[in-house]
Amino acid sequence: MKYEVMLNNKKYEIEVDESSVVLKGVSEAAAPVVSAPVAAPAAPAAAPAPTASASGTSVVSPMPGSILTVNVTNGQSVRAGEVLFILEAMKMENDIVAPCDGIVKQVLVTKGTTVDTDQLLAVI
Repeated sequence: MKYEVMLNNKKYEIEVDESSVVLKGVSEAAAPVVSAPVAAPAAPAAAPAPTASASGTSVVSPMPGSILTVNVTNGQSVRAGEVLFILEAMKMENDIVAPCDGIVKQVLVTKGTTVDTDQLLAVI
């Protein structure tokens, strides 16, 4: 396939085949390097399932980010699906919700805390 491309007010003819890219009318020293197509990004991973232990159900961070809001305190009763934390990751706010009904046994982060993927945030 052949294409005409304008670059810096200069017209270039580009010929593309399945195995390489050839630039005509451009010296090798000035020719930009063209890389192979990049695969589409993978779908985001599902949030890790909460883990139950003798001490309670763990609430972990599904991704790295920063805690914007802490909506619970130790000893507070929560319902499944209730927003416990708001996590900012990649300029997006993500609700971290209670995986089950229960009483918050321990809150391990505060507003402004930077967290990693799978870091323990609270125990219910």
